[in-house]
Amino acid sequence: MNQFQFMGRATRDPEVRYTQSDTSMAVARFTLAINRLKSKDGAPKADFFNIVAFGKTAENCEKYVKKGSKIVVTGTVANNNYTDSDGNKRYNTDFIAHRIYFCEKKSDDDNLPEPAPEMYADGFMNIPEGIDEELPFS
Repeated sequence: MNQFQFMGRATRDPEVRYTQSDTSMAVARFTLAINRLKSKDGAPKADFFNIVAFGKTAENCEKYVKKGSKIVVTGTVANNNYTDSDGNKRYNTDFIAHRIYFCEKKSDDDNLPEPAPEMYADGFMNIPEGIDEELPFS
């Protein structure tokens, strides 16, 4: 099975180009930073993956994916082997995006993060007073 699923943040706005053919198609490229588990010294580490999207997915990337966007990307992995103009053998791995899911809702001010809900020490969210009639359970 050839499938991947990444969750991370875009390190830059996608670069979108269009193919030069009768049926022009969008091609978007961007890098996704994915946090690793912290090392023994507690320093955070990240991996960076080059993502490629085609067609409508690429057009949606151009419209909605911005630097810092937290997204989930699913797709397939493609190995590209080629010889460059100097005759050197080159190897490249592309992560082809088939679907992109947004993990944060768009706010009025894109520069401000959404406030986190109040949590109790046990990890559950604090339910505000006076909304008992709106809850689907009692």
